[in-house]
Amino acid sequence: MLRTLVFLCTLSLVMLAASSALATQVYPPWAGTPTDGKQFSLRCVNGLSDLHGDVVDPQLVVFFAGNQFMVTHELMKAFQKKHPQYKRIYWQTLPPGIEAQQIEQGALIVGTLRIDLQPDVYTRGHNRIIKMQKEKGWFGRTVDYARNRLAIMVYKGNPKHIKGLKDLGRDDVKVSMPNPKWEGIATPIQKSYVAAGGQKLKNQIMQTKKKAGTTWLTRMHHRQTPMHIMQKKADAGPVWYTEAYFQGMIKNPIAMVRIPDGQNQYVTYTAAAMKNAPHPQAAQDFLDFLISPEGQTVYRKYGFLSPEKK
Repeated sequence: MLRTLVFLCTLSLVMLAASSALATQVYPPWAGTPTDGKQFSLRCVNGLSDLHGDVVDPQLVVFFAGNQFMVTHELMKAFQKKHPQYKRIYWQTLPPGIEAQQIEQGALIVGTLRIDLQPDVYTRGHNRIIKMQKEKGWFGRTVDYARNRLAIMVYKGNPKHIKGLKDLGRDDVKVSMPNPKWEGIATPIQKSYVAAGGQKLKNQIMQTKKKAGTTWLTRMHHRQTPMHIMQKKADAGPVWYTEAYFQGMIKNPIAMVRIPDGQNQYVTYTAAAMKNAPHPQAAQDFLDFLISPEGQTVYRKYGFLSPEKK
């Protein structure tokens, strides 16, 4: 399956390069693509894998931060077991910056599909939720429900012998790096670069290596970084600890290099009920569930930490 995907991606890139000689822009062979919403798609990545559940007349809509994709199916089953009145639930695990643009523009457009659902609950890092509330005033009740930290994802066996963040500055190491424009994880990663090697290391990875083509910026790192590492297009990628942990759980050829606490960044996740939530009672029930023993058990299973420091 992986070899087939690599072949198809390579073939599509070759065809794209060939077509660029004929025209500055090549459009797909269909008409009527919607324009009134946030358009989002990625070459060689199935973005539909981050759209879940019942899109028709849902009774609860949740926009999760993308790094929680591995948790959500088990979490929603547990929620519905406790609240069987909610039979139709729709949720997303796209980058939260993309989801914020989706809220502002009123819809998500994937190819020719337009999804105009608005969330009842939006989740993101705690500090960004506070900033968004000051700027936009979108949210009502909020709850902190989990914490996370960073790690380095590498290929199984760690062939480049990555020992820590400083090694990501090496010229021979190809880095898959989340894009600061829309991936919230980029902020703590860059803070960790400074903690590990000063501004010099951050500039080396984010500027010098980017110009040289050995730092590649993602648009959906929780999908793209593991794929690029398994395809040998990248040697390493800073990710959330839980993402590398999950790749090990499902036996992909991925390993983790831990980052010491002195260089690491810990982030608290906050869930916010939207003030204009289409289903306000469902939003409150879901916030209660996230911090309940049942909800917390699911998050612990996948490597997330308690929202409170212990």
